[in-house]
Amino acid sequence: MNKIVWLMGPSGSGKDSLLGALRQQENNQLLVAHRYITRAADAGCENHIALSEKEFTQRQRQGLFALCWQAHHQRYGVGIELDIWLDSGFDVVVNGSRQHLSQARARYGKALVPICLHVSTDVLRQRLEARGRETALQIEQRLQRAALYAPNLDECLILNNDDSLDESVSSFIHLIY
Repeated sequence: MNKIVWLMGPSGSGKDSLLGALRQQENNQLLVAHRYITRAADAGCENHIALSEKEFTQRQRQGLFALCWQAHHQRYGVGIELDIWLDSGFDVVVNGSRQHLSQARARYGKALVPICLHVSTDVLRQRLEARGRETALQIEQRLQRAALYAPNLDECLILNNDDSLDESVSSFIHLIY
């Protein structure tokens, strides 16, 4: 089995930008999984597959998710196509959740490569302000949550995402290969 990269980081750390850039790379070995989420297709920046609560529950009952979890009043799933891709020799990147890292580890064991995005407070504040989705109070709350995030070296590889997107992509590729 190949690698499943479980990418984690606080809101605004650049996960969606990094995943989008990875999708543009000419790497025939690496695929980026789409998540199935119970939120509108046009909500946020993530390239996801929008499902209603009913659709999500139906797919979950039918065993169509390799992993699924609930967070931020939404339900998230990664389809069983993930297992097919791994068995076919591909490495797969998933926009993961640190609260559900243990679930991913239980299913994928040593094939799982957890990577934590780290962004300095100043850069994170600038990114959150620039995207314009949150109020000043919400930005402060996200910064406080991010401060609690502090990646653990025993838990994951650390990828600093303060610099350019090109540098982050290069660092990401270097970490997993």
